[in-house]
Amino acid sequence: MMDNTSQHNFFMHHHMELSTLTMYSENSTSNNTSAREQNSTTCSLRIPQELFLTLGLISLVENILVVLAIIKNRNLHSPMYYFICCLAVSDMLVSVANVVETIVMLLTEHGLLVVTPEMLRHLDNVIDIMNCSSVVSSLSFLCTIAADRYITIFYALRYHSIMTTQRAVTIIAMVWLTSITASILFIVYHSHTAVIVCLVTFFCITLVFTAVLYMHMFILAHVHSRRIMAIYKSRRQGTSMKGAITLTILLGVFILCWGPFFLHLILILTCPTTPFCTCFFSYFNLFLILIICNSLIDPLIYAYRSQELRKTLKELLFCSCVTFRCDSILECLFPWKFT
Repeated sequence: MMDNTSQHNFFMHHHMELSTLTMYSENSTSNNTSAREQNSTTCSLRIPQELFLTLGLISLVENILVVLAIIKNRNLHSPMYYFICCLAVSDMLVSVANVVETIVMLLTEHGLLVVTPEMLRHLDNVIDIMNCSSVVSSLSFLCTIAADRYITIFYALRYHSIMTTQRAVTIIAMVWLTSITASILFIVYHSHTAVIVCLVTFFCITLVFTAVLYMHMFILAHVHSRRIMAIYKSRRQGTSMKGAITLTILLGVFILCWGPFFLHLILILTCPTTPFCTCFFSYFNLFLILIICNSLIDPLIYAYRSQELRKTLKELLFCSCVTFRCDSILECLFPWKFT
Protein backbone atom coordinates (compact mmCIF):
# COMPACT_ATOMS: atom_id res chain seq x y z
CA MET A 1 0.00 0.00 0.00
CA MET A 2 2.88 2.43 0.71
CA ASP A 3 5.83 3.25 -1.53
CA ASN A 4 9.39 3.39 -0.16
CA THR A 5 9.55 7.18 0.03
CA SER A 6 6.41 7.61 2.06
CA GLN A 7 5.89 4.40 3.98
CA HIS A 8 7.12 6.07 7.18
CA ASN A 9 4.39 8.62 7.00
CA PHE A 10 2.34 6.10 9.01
CA PHE A 11 -0.08 7.88 11.23
CA MET A 12 1.74 11.08 10.28
CA HIS A 13 3.76 10.75 13.52
CA HIS A 14 0.96 10.43 16.05
CA HIS A 15 -1.90 10.64 13.50
CA MET A 16 -4.40 7.99 14.50
CA GLU A 17 -5.16 6.71 11.01
CA LEU A 18 -5.18 3.34 9.33
CA SER A 19 -5.64 5.01 5.97
CA THR A 20 -2.70 5.65 3.64
CA LEU A 21 -4.38 7.89 1.09
CA THR A 22 -2.52 10.99 2.19
CA MET A 23 0.78 9.27 1.57
CA TYR A 24 0.25 9.84 -2.13
CA SER A 25 -0.06 13.58 -1.69
CA GLU A 26 2.26 14.41 1.25
CA ASN A 27 5.97 13.86 1.88
CA SER A 28 7.32 12.54 5.15
CA THR A 29 7.88 15.20 7.80
CA SER A 30 10.26 13.13 9.84
CA ASN A 31 13.60 14.60 10.91
CA ASN A 32 15.14 11.15 10.61
CA THR A 33 14.32 10.40 6.99
CA SER A 34 17.79 9.24 6.04
CA ALA A 35 17.97 6.78 8.91
CA ARG A 36 14.54 5.42 8.09
CA GLU A 37 15.38 4.99 4.41
CA GLN A 38 18.46 3.04 5.39
CA ASN A 39 16.34 0.74 7.56
CA SER A 40 13.69 0.38 4.87
CA THR A 41 16.19 -1.29 2.54
CA THR A 42 16.36 -4.27 4.86
CA CYS A 43 12.96 -4.11 6.57
CA SER A 44 10.57 -2.95 3.87
CA LEU A 45 7.62 -5.14 2.95
CA ARG A 46 5.45 -4.39 -0.06
CA ILE A 47 1.97 -5.87 -0.22
CA PRO A 48 -0.06 -5.65 -3.45
CA GLN A 49 -3.05 -3.34 -3.25
CA GLU A 50 -5.12 -6.02 -4.95
CA LEU A 51 -4.67 -8.18 -1.85
CA PHE A 52 -6.09 -5.42 0.33
CA LEU A 53 -9.05 -5.06 -2.03
CA THR A 54 -9.73 -8.81 -2.21
CA LEU A 55 -9.60 -9.34 1.56
CA GLY A 56 -11.73 -6.23 2.13
CA LEU A 57 -14.45 -7.39 -0.26
CA ILE A 58 -14.55 -10.91 1.21
CA SER A 59 -14.74 -9.52 4.75
CA LEU A 60 -17.48 -7.08 3.75
CA VAL A 61 -19.63 -9.83 2.21
CA GLU A 62 -19.13 -12.12 5.20
CA ASN A 63 -20.15 -9.52 7.76
CA ILE A 64 -23.15 -8.41 5.70
CA LEU A 65 -24.32 -12.04 5.67
CA VAL A 66 -23.92 -12.24 9.46
CA VAL A 67 -26.02 -9.10 9.96
CA LEU A 68 -28.71 -10.34 7.54
CA ALA A 69 -28.76 -13.76 9.21
CA ILE A 70 -29.36 -12.24 12.64
CA ILE A 71 -32.11 -10.02 11.21
CA LYS A 72 -33.71 -12.97 9.41
CA ASN A 73 -33.78 -15.52 12.23
CA ARG A 74 -36.02 -14.52 15.13
CA ASN A 75 -34.34 -17.18 17.29
CA LEU A 76 -31.26 -14.95 17.14
CA HIS A 77 -33.15 -11.88 18.37
CA SER A 78 -31.52 -11.78 21.78
CA PRO A 79 -29.12 -9.31 23.46
CA MET A 80 -26.05 -11.45 22.85
CA TYR A 81 -26.71 -11.68 19.13
CA TYR A 82 -27.57 -7.99 18.98
CA PHE A 83 -24.08 -7.33 20.34
CA ILE A 84 -22.56 -9.81 17.89
CA CYS A 85 -24.44 -8.04 15.09
CA CYS A 86 -22.89 -4.74 16.19
CA LEU A 87 -19.47 -6.38 16.31
CA ALA A 88 -20.03 -7.46 12.70
CA VAL A 89 -20.98 -3.88 11.78
CA SER A 90 -17.74 -2.71 13.42
CA ASP A 91 -15.83 -5.14 11.21
CA MET A 92 -17.77 -3.86 8.21
CA LEU A 93 -16.48 -0.35 8.89
CA VAL A 94 -12.90 -1.57 8.48
CA SER A 95 -13.83 -3.45 5.31
CA VAL A 96 -15.69 -0.53 3.74
CA ALA A 97 -12.90 1.90 4.60
CA ASN A 98 -10.29 -0.45 3.16
CA VAL A 99 -12.24 -1.12 -0.06
CA VAL A 100 -12.96 2.57 -0.69
CA GLU A 101 -9.38 3.56 0.05
CA THR A 102 -7.87 0.87 -2.17
CA ILE A 103 -10.22 1.59 -5.08
CA VAL A 104 -9.40 5.31 -4.95
CA MET A 105 -5.68 4.55 -4.81
CA LEU A 106 -5.84 2.13 -7.74
CA LEU A 107 -7.90 4.53 -9.86
CA THR A 108 -5.52 7.37 -9.02
CA GLU A 109 -2.43 5.32 -9.85
CA HIS A 110 -3.84 4.32 -13.25
CA GLY A 111 -4.88 7.87 -14.08
CA LEU A 112 -8.60 7.04 -14.06
CA LEU A 113 -9.35 9.39 -11.18
CA VAL A 114 -7.98 12.87 -10.58
CA VAL A 115 -8.26 14.16 -7.04
CA THR A 116 -6.74 17.15 -5.30
CA PRO A 117 -4.72 16.87 -2.08
CA GLU A 118 -7.56 18.62 -0.26
CA MET A 119 -10.08 16.05 -1.48
CA LEU A 120 -7.75 13.27 -0.38
CA ARG A 121 -7.42 14.77 3.09
CA HIS A 122 -11.19 15.01 3.48
CA LEU A 123 -11.67 11.43 2.31
CA ASP A 124 -8.78 10.36 4.48
CA ASN A 125 -10.40 11.90 7.57
CA VAL A 126 -13.66 10.09 6.86
CA ILE A 127 -11.83 6.78 6.48
CA ASP A 128 -9.83 7.44 9.63
CA ILE A 129 -13.02 8.09 11.60
CA MET A 130 -14.51 4.83 10.28
CA ASN A 131 -11.41 2.86 11.23
CA CYS A 132 -11.09 4.48 14.64
CA SER A 133 -14.81 3.97 15.32
CA SER A 134 -14.34 0.34 14.37
CA VAL A 135 -11.54 -0.34 16.86
CA VAL A 136 -13.24 1.55 19.72
CA SER A 137 -16.63 -0.06 19.10
CA SER A 138 -15.10 -3.53 18.62
CA LEU A 139 -13.33 -3.33 21.98
CA SER A 140 -16.49 -1.98 23.60
CA PHE A 141 -18.73 -4.71 22.21
CA LEU A 142 -16.24 -7.42 23.16
CA CYS A 143 -16.46 -6.11 26.72
CA THR A 144 -20.26 -5.92 26.45
CA ILE A 145 -20.50 -9.51 25.25
CA ALA A 146 -18.19 -10.58 28.07
CA ALA A 147 -20.42 -8.84 30.61
CA ASP A 148 -23.50 -10.40 29.00
CA ARG A 149 -22.00 -13.88 29.27
CA TYR A 150 -20.99 -13.18 32.88
CA ILE A 151 -24.56 -12.22 33.78
CA THR A 152 -25.91 -15.26 31.93
CA ILE A 153 -23.71 -17.62 33.92
CA PHE A 154 -23.82 -16.10 37.39
CA TYR A 155 -27.24 -14.48 37.38
CA ALA A 156 -29.11 -16.94 35.19
CA LEU A 157 -32.36 -16.69 37.12
CA ARG A 158 -32.42 -12.91 36.78
CA TYR A 159 -30.82 -12.61 33.34
CA HIS A 160 -33.97 -11.65 31.43
CA SER A 161 -34.82 -8.99 33.99
CA ILE A 162 -31.27 -7.60 34.01
CA MET A 163 -30.46 -7.71 30.30
CA THR A 164 -33.71 -6.64 28.71
CA THR A 165 -34.01 -5.75 25.04
CA GLN A 166 -34.49 -2.10 25.96
CA ARG A 167 -31.28 -2.07 28.00
CA ALA A 168 -29.41 -3.85 25.24
CA VAL A 169 -30.53 -1.25 22.70
CA THR A 170 -29.55 1.54 25.11
CA ILE A 171 -26.09 0.02 25.57
CA ILE A 172 -25.66 -0.34 21.81
CA ALA A 173 -26.67 3.29 21.22
CA MET A 174 -24.28 4.51 23.93
CA VAL A 175 -21.38 2.47 22.52
CA TRP A 176 -21.87 3.78 18.99
CA LEU A 177 -22.32 7.36 20.14
CA THR A 178 -19.19 7.17 22.29
CA SER A 179 -17.17 5.45 19.57
CA ILE A 180 -18.05 7.96 16.86
CA THR A 181 -17.53 10.95 19.18
CA ALA A 182 -14.18 9.65 20.40
CA SER A 183 -13.07 8.91 16.84
CA ILE A 184 -13.88 12.42 15.67
CA LEU A 185 -11.97 13.88 18.62
CA PHE A 186 -9.02 11.58 17.93
CA ILE A 187 -8.83 12.74 14.31
CA VAL A 188 -9.30 16.42 15.16
CA TYR A 189 -6.54 16.29 17.77
CA HIS A 190 -4.37 13.72 15.99
CA SER A 191 -1.22 15.78 16.47
CA HIS A 192 -1.37 15.36 20.25
CA THR A 193 0.48 12.48 21.86
CA ALA A 194 -2.40 12.14 24.31
CA VAL A 195 -4.50 10.64 21.53
CA ILE A 196 -2.23 7.61 21.21
CA VAL A 197 -1.97 7.33 24.99
CA CYS A 198 -5.77 7.34 25.31
CA LEU A 199 -6.24 4.66 22.66
CA VAL A 200 -3.54 2.38 24.05
CA THR A 201 -4.90 2.87 27.58
CA PHE A 202 -8.41 2.04 26.42
CA PHE A 203 -7.09 -1.11 24.74
CA CYS A 204 -5.34 -2.23 27.94
CA ILE A 205 -8.32 -1.43 30.18
CA THR A 206 -10.74 -3.41 28.03
CA LEU A 207 -8.38 -6.40 27.96
CA VAL A 208 -7.95 -6.32 31.75
CA PHE A 209 -11.72 -5.95 32.26
CA THR A 210 -12.48 -8.90 30.00
CA ALA A 211 -9.68 -11.01 31.51
CA VAL A 212 -11.02 -10.45 35.03
CA LEU A 213 -14.50 -11.55 33.95
CA TYR A 214 -13.03 -14.62 32.26
CA MET A 215 -11.04 -15.63 35.32
CA HIS A 216 -14.15 -15.41 37.46
CA MET A 217 -16.29 -17.20 34.90
CA PHE A 218 -13.99 -20.15 34.26
CA ILE A 219 -12.85 -20.59 37.87
CA LEU A 220 -16.32 -20.59 39.42
CA ALA A 221 -18.39 -21.84 36.47
CA HIS A 222 -18.13 -25.48 37.51
CA VAL A 223 -19.43 -24.81 41.02
CA HIS A 224 -22.16 -22.50 39.80
CA SER A 225 -23.24 -24.90 37.05
CA ARG A 226 -24.29 -27.46 39.68
CA ARG A 227 -26.74 -24.96 41.16
CA ILE A 228 -28.15 -24.05 37.76
CA MET A 229 -28.47 -27.69 36.70
CA ALA A 230 -30.21 -28.55 39.96
CA ILE A 231 -32.84 -25.89 39.30
CA TYR A 232 -33.22 -25.92 35.53
CA LYS A 233 -31.94 -29.38 34.57
CA SER A 234 -31.53 -27.96 31.12
CA ARG A 235 -28.90 -26.97 28.62
CA ARG A 236 -28.87 -23.30 29.59
CA GLN A 237 -25.56 -23.42 31.48
CA GLY A 238 -23.86 -25.32 28.67
CA THR A 239 -25.12 -22.74 26.19
CA SER A 240 -23.85 -19.90 28.36
CA MET A 241 -20.40 -21.45 28.69
CA LYS A 242 -20.36 -22.07 24.94
CA GLY A 243 -21.00 -18.37 24.46
CA ALA A 244 -18.16 -17.56 26.84
CA ILE A 245 -15.81 -19.85 24.94
CA THR A 246 -16.86 -18.22 21.67
CA LEU A 247 -16.02 -14.83 23.14
CA THR A 248 -12.65 -16.18 24.30
CA ILE A 249 -11.85 -17.17 20.71
CA LEU A 250 -13.04 -13.80 19.40
CA LEU A 251 -10.91 -11.91 21.92
CA GLY A 252 -7.87 -14.08 21.21
CA VAL A 253 -8.17 -13.44 17.47
CA PHE A 254 -8.67 -9.73 18.14
CA ILE A 255 -5.48 -9.54 20.23
CA LEU A 256 -3.45 -11.44 17.63
CA CYS A 257 -4.69 -9.27 14.77
CA TRP A 258 -4.72 -5.87 16.49
CA GLY A 259 -1.80 -6.46 18.89
CA PRO A 260 0.96 -5.50 16.41
CA PHE A 261 -0.95 -2.31 15.59
CA PHE A 262 -1.15 -1.26 19.24
CA LEU A 263 2.50 -2.23 19.74
CA HIS A 264 3.18 0.07 16.79
CA LEU A 265 1.46 2.91 18.67
CA ILE A 266 3.41 2.20 21.85
CA LEU A 267 6.70 2.24 19.96
CA ILE A 268 5.77 5.59 18.39
CA LEU A 269 5.65 6.97 21.92
CA THR A 270 8.70 5.19 23.34
CA CYS A 271 11.28 4.85 20.56
CA PRO A 272 10.23 6.60 17.35
CA THR A 273 13.78 6.93 15.97
CA THR A 274 15.70 3.81 17.05
CA PRO A 275 16.72 1.33 14.31
CA PHE A 276 14.60 -1.48 15.75
CA CYS A 277 11.47 0.65 15.91
CA THR A 278 11.92 2.14 12.45
CA CYS A 279 12.34 -1.38 11.10
CA PHE A 280 9.21 -2.46 12.96
CA PHE A 281 7.30 0.54 11.57
CA SER A 282 8.13 -0.49 8.01
CA TYR A 283 5.89 -3.55 8.41
CA PHE A 284 2.84 -1.34 8.93
CA ASN A 285 1.14 -2.75 5.83
CA LEU A 286 1.36 -6.20 7.35
CA PHE A 287 -0.40 -4.88 10.44
CA LEU A 288 -3.17 -3.53 8.20
CA ILE A 289 -3.53 -6.97 6.60
CA LEU A 290 -3.87 -8.53 10.05
CA ILE A 291 -6.58 -6.00 10.97
CA ILE A 292 -8.53 -6.83 7.82
CA CYS A 293 -8.05 -10.55 8.54
CA ASN A 294 -9.68 -10.01 11.93
CA SER A 295 -12.79 -8.71 10.17
CA LEU A 296 -12.64 -11.70 7.86
CA ILE A 297 -12.15 -14.34 10.57
CA ASP A 298 -14.82 -13.14 13.03
CA PRO A 299 -17.82 -14.23 10.87
CA LEU A 300 -16.26 -17.68 10.48
CA ILE A 301 -16.04 -17.94 14.27
CA TYR A 302 -19.71 -16.92 14.65
CA ALA A 303 -20.78 -19.55 12.12
CA TYR A 304 -18.55 -22.27 13.57
CA ARG A 305 -19.68 -21.72 17.16
CA SER A 306 -23.40 -21.17 16.55
CA GLN A 307 -25.41 -23.90 14.86
CA GLU A 308 -28.46 -21.64 14.58
CA LEU A 309 -26.47 -18.88 12.89
CA ARG A 310 -24.73 -21.38 10.64
CA LYS A 311 -28.08 -22.77 9.54
CA THR A 312 -29.42 -19.31 8.75
CA LEU A 313 -26.31 -18.38 6.80
CA LYS A 314 -26.75 -21.49 4.66
CA GLU A 315 -30.37 -20.52 4.02
CA LEU A 316 -29.31 -17.01 2.99
CA LEU A 317 -26.65 -18.31 0.63
CA PHE A 318 -29.03 -20.86 -0.88
CA CYS A 319 -31.77 -18.28 -1.24
CA SER A 320 -29.42 -15.82 -2.96
CA CYS A 321 -28.11 -18.49 -5.34
CA VAL A 322 -31.52 -19.99 -6.15
CA THR A 323 -33.55 -16.78 -6.25
CA PHE A 324 -36.37 -18.32 -8.27
CA ARG A 325 -37.38 -20.34 -5.22
CA CYS A 326 -38.11 -17.13 -3.26
CA ASP A 327 -40.89 -14.76 -4.27
CA SER A 328 -38.71 -11.83 -3.32
CA ILE A 329 -35.64 -10.80 -1.35
CA LEU A 330 -37.92 -9.61 1.44
CA GLU A 331 -39.49 -13.05 1.71
CA CYS A 332 -36.03 -14.54 1.98
CA LEU A 333 -35.03 -12.19 4.78
CA PHE A 334 -38.37 -11.99 6.60
CA PRO A 335 -40.21 -15.26 5.90
CA TRP A 336 -42.50 -14.89 8.92
CA LYS A 337 -44.12 -11.86 7.33
CA PHE A 338 -45.29 -13.96 4.38
CA THR A 339 -46.79 -16.87 6.33
